[in-house]
Amino acid sequence: MNTKRVVGWVAFFAVAAALAWFPEYFKQADDSDPVVASVATPAKDKAPGASAAASSAAAQVPIKDLSPAGDLFAARSWKAEPAPGTVTEQPAVVAPVVQSPTAPPLPFQFVGRLDDRSDLQVFLQNGEKIYVVRKGDVIDKTWRIERISDVELSLVYLPLHVSQTLPVGSTE
Repeated sequence: MNTKRVVGWVAFFAVAAALAWFPEYFKQADDSDPVVASVATPAKDKAPGASAAASSAAAQVPIKDLSPAGDLFAARSWKAEPAPGTVTEQPAVVAPVVQSPTAPPLPFQFVGRLDDRSDLQVFLQNGEKIYVVRKGDVIDKTWRIERISDVELSLVYLPLHVSQTLPVGSTE
């Protein structure tokens, strides 16, 4: 039984190899265009006793190639295309808005003051840093102390020369 199976497989592979190596010998001799095929339609006018070969040769109808041309997945829209070359709006020229630079808010909080007879010192806090300042001192090369009064402290933001005040309490 093994020999039958082996002979069957050998025969199968031989036929497959022959079909693969010599496919042009197994084609039908057909002169028709491969793109246009023809279909035989039975003729209704013929007599019932007419031969089928004669009627099929006379009534062959060519079938055209129905494969789509172009892009199958092109974008399509139901909206009408706008007329070319018509301008309905004029572009508005918007001038850029120039904002004048401003000083940032004061980063300091008033902690306290020490008033000696000769000098007035103020304690300011910025985050975890505590500054002891007098009139004319510069803090971090950014803020300068202009004036210290009983009610407020006047600072100048040096990059823009803008003055700001910080309330420091009253004399009571």
